[in-house]
Amino acid sequence: MAQATLTARVDERDKTRFDLFCSNVGLTTSSAINIFVKAVLRENRIPFDIGYDPDPFYSEENLAYIEKSVKELREGKGRVHDLIEVDDE
Repeated sequence: MAQATLTARVDERDKTRFDLFCSNVGLTTSSAINIFVKAVLRENRIPFDIGYDPDPFYSEENLAYIEKSVKELREGKGRVHDLIEVDDE
C-alpha cells in the first residue's frame, strides 16, 4: 500500500512530551498517529469525547424557570419594578 505524509502543527513542548510518551509505551510517534487515524476510520468518529463546560445559564433547570416566568408574565401574574441603576465608582 502506498504511503502518504501527514503534516500537523503542534506546540513544540506538546510534541516533545508526545514523543516521550510514545517511546515509553513502545510506539513511534508515527505509529501512534496511525492508530488514531485507523480508530477514526473504523468508528467513523473521533474516538474520544470532545466537550466543553456549557454556560450554566442554558441549563435545563434555568431554561425551565425562564419559560415558567415568561408564561406567568404573559398571564398577567408579574409585577413591574423600576430599574435601579448603581454606579460602580
